[in-house]
Amino acid sequence: MALTKLITDLIDGSLGTDWQATPKAANFTSVAGKGYFVNTTSAAITVTLPSSPSAGDEVTIVDYAGTADTNNITITSSDNINGSSDDVKINYERGGVSMVYVDATQGWIAYNATNETATALPIVRQPLTVDYLVVAGGGGGGADLSGGGGAGGLLTNYGSTALSLSTNVNYVVTVGAGGGGGVAGSTRNTEATRGSDGFDSTFNGITTTGGGGGGVYGDTSTSLDDGRPGGSGGGAGSKSSSEASGGSGTSGQGNDGGTGFDNPYAGGGGGGAGAAGGNAASGTSPGVGGVGLPVNILNTTNATSESVGEVSGSDVYYAGGGGGSDYEPDNTGAGGSGGLGGGGTGGFGDLNPNGIGGNADTNTGGGGGGASWNSVPTTGGSGGSGVVILRYPSGYTVTETTSGGNVLTFNTYQEGSDNVTVFKVGDGTIEFS
Repeated sequence: MALTKLITDLIDGSLGTDWQATPKAANFTSVAGKGYFVNTTSAAITVTLPSSPSAGDEVTIVDYAGTADTNNITITSSDNINGSSDDVKINYERGGVSMVYVDATQGWIAYNATNETATALPIVRQPLTVDYLVVAGGGGGGADLSGGGGAGGLLTNYGSTALSLSTNVNYVVTVGAGGGGGVAGSTRNTEATRGSDGFDSTFNGITTTGGGGGGVYGDTSTSLDDGRPGGSGGGAGSKSSSEASGGSGTSGQGNDGGTGFDNPYAGGGGGGAGAAGGNAASGTSPGVGGVGLPVNILNTTNATSESVGEVSGSDVYYAGGGGGSDYEPDNTGAGGSGGLGGGGTGGFGDLNPNGIGGNADTNTGGGGGGASWNSVPTTGGSGGSGVVILRYPSGYTVTETTSGGNVLTFNTYQEGSDNVTVFKVGDGTIEFS
């Protein structure tokens, strides 16, 4: 067998480089075992390495006219080159390189180069294009027969047109906190019992609005029972004489909160990024939180590791509304469910702990659940903090440039040929390099 292979190699030239006598003056696909003189006198040339290579396959490329410093020779492949998916280039005079295929992990490795500069075969960086997901903090649920908090506003360009950004430029990142739940007291229908609005999130001037707080039990003389406006609107609380209105959502970012219902008392659901909050109905039927939106800018495995969003099947949801409360004197039933995307569940019954509104999940932008009525103070659920996620080519890195110290909390994951950076806390500046 060894003798047979030796004879075969001698015949097909694989024991040595089979040099092609005619220089290449246009883009071409190379063949294993061959060497090429590449003439870039007139224009830059791209050399595509062989597809479906086997371990030990070799290709050699030489700058024929000494013009690769002006018109580069780019080397590309469907396999990795030097362990990366990026292209490489010869950008120096009389440059030459021999490459051998190793395996799927490392791909083609340069093992011999001539006349190289400080770095042989520098990476050809892809343009800096950035996908973003910016989710604001969710609103808090109200106290005492209240509505659920609205989800934080959500904006994303993932799956559409990416941003074209520049290296070494400061970009602002702000992750909005969730709004606090309403605090119950001896007197209902006060501003303190209403859910607080969430806080805005920002990236590069793209700002999402914090979710609206949930309304509380009220009367015809006030509007505290109405849900607050926001990225998504807060759900309304119960009102003594008529239905109370849900807060309005921000166009393009979220949806309206649901209406409340009077006697038997039930609160409306907070709006979500994907749907309006549910309306309360008679028979102590509370409104459910509006569902959020699935945005898979970060995969489910890494979303779980980072505790951002709410994973459902193969999707990651953000910005679900909080559920409305349900007054049940016999402590049966259930509060409105929170919207998929981190929304908190509404409270129910007339005794703690059932009456307390459920907190939204952190780093989802979900709204907090509304609280029911108790003879002891019953607070609304807190809104979930927001999140900012950026996806960009893996040849780039993100560093914080905030003056005065590190205030942003973030991690970066590699998914395919992209890096994905997740910002969970802070207000500062970053740059790409």
